[in-house]
Amino acid sequence: MSTGTEKIVSSILNDAQIKADSVSEEAEKKSISILTEGEKIALMEKNHILEDGKKQSNMKYQQIISEAKMNSRRMGLDAREEVIEESFKKAEEKLKEIAFSESAEYKESLNEIITEAAQEIGGGEMIISLKQEDVPKIKDSIPSIEADLKDKTGNETKIEIGDNINTIGGAILKTKNGDIEVNNTIEARLLRFKKSLRSEVAQVLFK
Repeated sequence: MSTGTEKIVSSILNDAQIKADSVSEEAEKKSISILTEGEKIALMEKNHILEDGKKQSNMKYQQIISEAKMNSRRMGLDAREEVIEESFKKAEEKLKEIAFSESAEYKESLNEIITEAAQEIGGGEMIISLKQEDVPKIKDSIPSIEADLKDKTGNETKIEIGDNINTIGGAILKTKNGDIEVNNTIEARLLRFKKSLRSEVAQVLFK
């Protein structure tokens, strides 16, 4: 190769090297710039995720607290309801005990229950249904009940003992034609008074 040709080749190679170095330098600068920008974006995304996670964490915390409070309130109400129901159950058991005894107090209450029901009907001819054990307890009192009802209602009253019923105590009275019936058994009376008694029981138990 002649000296002139070598110089030309050398010049071309030198220019190529300079160009290559320049391209390489520019590429490195761009690479660093891209990496720097990427790190900034990644950091921003990281902070965003952390912030979002914090918000979600707070929301979840509030949700758990809210649910816990609701569950606590519901459990408290359920516990109160259980205590109230237990009170009614014990009251019913006590009434059952009295009603199956020979207590003079129960006999007097039975007469009052019958009179109250008969007065509600308005007197007249009616049939009374009781549990079998209560029939002897009121049989002798019927004439005086009839007389008392005549004074209270102004109507001649005649009470006839009907079929026995399955009850704790009390009585069911109905007109002889069956048009009007008053259920004054202990169970029926408890059921009727339960709503108003419930608030009174709650006040006594949880004051």
